[in-house]
Amino acid sequence: MSSFRRAALLALLVGAASSPAYAQSSALPPVAAPSPAGGFLFESRLRYEGVRQDGFDDATAATLRARLGWESPKRSGFRFLMEGEAVVALVADYNDTIHGPSTYPVVADPEAFELNRLQVTWTGLPDTEVVLGRQRIVLGNARFVGNVGFRQNEQTFDAIKVTTRAFEPLTVTWAWVDRVHRVFGDDSPVGEWRSDSHLINVETASPAGKVTAYGYLLDFDNAPAQSSATWGARLEGSRPLSSGWSALYAVEYARQSEYGANPARFDLDYVLVSAGLKRGPVTGTLALEHLDGNGSQAFQTPLATLHAFQGWADVFLTTPRDGLRDVSATVSYAVAHPPIGRSGVLTAAWRELHEVEGSARYGSELDLSARLVLDDHWAVEFKGAHFDGALAAFPDRDKVWVAFDYRF
Repeated sequence: MSSFRRAALLALLVGAASSPAYAQSSALPPVAAPSPAGGFLFESRLRYEGVRQDGFDDATAATLRARLGWESPKRSGFRFLMEGEAVVALVADYNDTIHGPSTYPVVADPEAFELNRLQVTWTGLPDTEVVLGRQRIVLGNARFVGNVGFRQNEQTFDAIKVTTRAFEPLTVTWAWVDRVHRVFGDDSPVGEWRSDSHLINVETASPAGKVTAYGYLLDFDNAPAQSSATWGARLEGSRPLSSGWSALYAVEYARQSEYGANPARFDLDYVLVSAGLKRGPVTGTLALEHLDGNGSQAFQTPLATLHAFQGWADVFLTTPRDGLRDVSATVSYAVAHPPIGRSGVLTAAWRELHEVEGSARYGSELDLSARLVLDDHWAVEFKGAHFDGALAAFPDRDKVWVAFDYRF
């Protein structure tokens, strides 16, 4: 990034931080529906990420991300939004995937200065919203389609998206995607995928819980190996038990095959089974997630927010060709009145990771996090991951993050 762009971004952040109008953190609950009057949008995140990985020098990344935008008032059913995004590396001892250096492990937060969103929303039909342009798309729990919000440069889509509740009790979403703007940025050779993809998602409530059916038909002109057709369904819900306890459960199945320009031939399964208990501020879950592999191809989710799955150390952003079986246990504690701030969440997770095609063990991982909401404006997060690899292909690594979030 040029010195001019760096200076401009720093000036923007200083000015924004001095204004009481800028509020809320990206670690806070999601922002409510936009005001009919429109207005400015601003959010920023300052983050330290340290990585120690066998075979590499220790990496240190200190990055600053800012997004500044404006949303118009709603008129005649139309609303316009534009938003820019910039990422500056304050300490750059890491492999950013563009400039290297390759002696460091990857921290996929390259410097960037680009358009993040540019969209028009129309709500002229009853119970229906149409969004056209560069936009954020997150479907369900982001297991298949998400914005990769953990990384500094957000993943967005050039798309048309239609969401309707006109067929109650169904909520139907369809999107056609022309471009995928990935977290690697405009300067990366893999930063943009040319797409002719369709996303279909149908949700409804049932006595057993929330039911979702989906079909994701992904066709990428410049990434044909990532093209696939995935059809699946998910059920998730909860049931009250005695003495204040609740049972939590989720089951999901999907089938994936080749699609579009992909020259390979495969039919692969995805299975999730999760069960948990909740009482007051404590939640515990056990989960089994199975991503099939046949020795040459594996079940992939290239548009997902992958950091949230298979461990925060990001060892398995690409499913190994022999598949992946992830058995995990997670415990979280919601702190209602911490000594500092307004609320907080403590989380610990342990997982064992094995291949599906054979009997090999990939390794195990421990993840820990503490997130503290300070007020309506700020939040801070401390987070760590330790992966203990059992195979040379998946070496040991430790990662630590400290992040400060601020949002208008």
